[in-house]
This record gives sequence, C-alpha cells and structure tokens, in this order.
Amino acid sequence: MSELVTGDAVVLGLRPAKLPSRALALSIDLVVVGTAFVLVSVGLAVATSGLDAAAFAAVSVATFLLVLVGAPIAVETLSHGRSLGKLACGLRVVRDDGGPIRFRHALVRGAMGVVEILMTLGVVASVASLVSARGRRLGDVFAGTLVVRERLPAGRSASVPPPPPWLVGRFAGLDLSAVPDELWLAVRQYLTRMHQLDADVGRAMAGRLAGELAGWTGVPAPVGVPAAAYLAAVVNERQARDAHRMFAASRSSSGGPGGPGGPGGTGTGWPMGAPGPAGGGSGSGASVGKGPWGSGAVPGAPGVPAAPAAPAAPAAPAAGEDPAPPAATGFAPPA
Repeated sequence: MSELVTGDAVVLGLRPAKLPSRALALSIDLVVVGTAFVLVSVGLAVATSGLDAAAFAAVSVATFLLVLVGAPIAVETLSHGRSLGKLACGLRVVRDDGGPIRFRHALVRGAMGVVEILMTLGVVASVASLVSARGRRLGDVFAGTLVVRERLPAGRSASVPPPPPWLVGRFAGLDLSAVPDELWLAVRQYLTRMHQLDADVGRAMAGRLAGELAGWTGVPAPVGVPAAAYLAAVVNERQARDAHRMFAASRSSSGGPGGPGGPGGTGTGWPMGAPGPAGGGSGSGASVGKGPWGSGAVPGAPGVPAAPAAPAAPAAPAAGEDPAPPAATGFAPPA
C-alpha cells in the first residue's frame, strides 16, 4: 500500500483509504442524510399541502438539492474533509498534495456523487474505487482529491534505526542539554523515514540537521562520518542517557538494592557498578574514563577483572617486647 508523496519527494505518512472503509463511512453519511431528507420532506409536505402540483414539485427538487447535495458539500467544506461517517471511520478528504480541501473540491465531489452514488446506487463509485490504485472514485479524480486514513494501528509506527556499531558510545562526552526538543523531533522523524525519501533529498536533509545539531552542541560532526549515521549515533546516546537516568531514579525511589535506603545502598541514587555523574562508580569504586569521542574502561570497571590485593606483611616487634606467639595452625610441633 503506497503512501502519499508530495512533489518534493517528501513522504507525508498518509495512507489512502480503500473501498471497505470508504463504503462504511459512506453508509453512515447516507443514513444521516437520508433521515434528515425524510424529516424535512414530511415537514414541507405538511406545510405546503395547499400548493398545486407544480409548486410542490419545485419544493421537492429544492429539498433534494439542498439536503442530499448541498448539505454534504457544506459539511466537507466546513470540516475540511471530515463528514460524520469519515470522522467515525478515521478518514479525511485531502488534496493530492496533502493539503486541506476547499469549497471547489467539495463541490466537484458532491456533483459527481449525485451521478456515481445516488443515481447508480454506488455501483460506479465502487468500480472506480476498485480499479484505482489509491481507491479514488470519479469525484476524487475530477476534483484532485484523495481520501486518506488518519488513524493507523500502533504497531505500524516506525522506530529509530540503531547507529552503526562502531559509533555506539563515541559521543558519550557530548553536551546535549542545549539541544531544543523541536530539533530532536525533526531528527527522529527524518531517521524513521529516511529510507522512504529520495537519495539526494535525504542527504541534503541529513546534512542540514547534522549542522544544526553540531551548532547546538558546540562540537562539529567528525570528518568522514555520514550525516545520517552521526544523527543516529547522537540520538542513541540521548536515549541511553534518558534510560540510565530513569533507571537510577526508579532504583532510588524504590529503596531496592543499590538505592539510598536499601541494603547495599550507596546513598548516591546511582545503581551499584554504574558510573556516576562524573564518571566514577558508586558501587564498586571503579570508574570508566570517557573522552569526547570514545570511552575506555579501567581495571575495576564492570566487565574488567581487578587484580587481587596482596596480603599485608606482619608488623615487626618493637624493641624490648617479646615477639608475638605464632598463630595457631592446628598442627602440634614435633617433639
């Protein structure tokens, strides 16, 4: 199923609606409009009972045009493409470029709907929607519109791709506190859709975002590293810091092992064996030294065995004192 792409090769993430969802939305709209038409017709029939046949026919035609044709056009224009049925099914009518529709778009769709929906009982609209690759009926083709789905399943949401393994942890010393949330959102949206963009457009967008990110961090992007890989590595570093901060806060508040109130706690709020804010470990006394673009572990850090401590030598007796008796070993001296 293809997504909506603008003329600049930008994927909007809007998926065209197919025939089943459109038919359900149209059925809801027809029930509402048909009920309103019957009520208005009965009221006008009672109010115009004294008119002749010609006047009654004129009133009937005007009622048909106003209720069955004019009302849907007015609703789509005022709601920017969301009728009651489309609102219930999570659909919307948009232009071919993804923008909101206007009165002329709704007018063409409504006029063509009289022919392909009302006069043919929806047969022409169904055939046209099945033949079209994006599920468009004739009214959409002539008006330059498209019915898209606004609500997508949660499982279809794209995730940020991981960075290359050789870049993981390389930006551990980068200061990310000054980067605004708007830039993080733009970088995340690019990373989730970079494989759907045109190659030249994607490279230009990645270079622009990498330049903005380097300007906020104060450290230029390393030479030779692709802009997309640089963005992925920095986003991965930010996510790792957020996860570490949340984990430390949860351990600190729960009072579990390693927390300030739990057994074995260090009183600092950092998990045992994890490096503290300044790089020092709070539980094992080890530290992990981190440079601007890399990290190196020292003995005693998690995963690095520490050298065993040598036993302390016994102290020599002072002058005039008897030497201390030998420690009991469990064996009797020879006779």
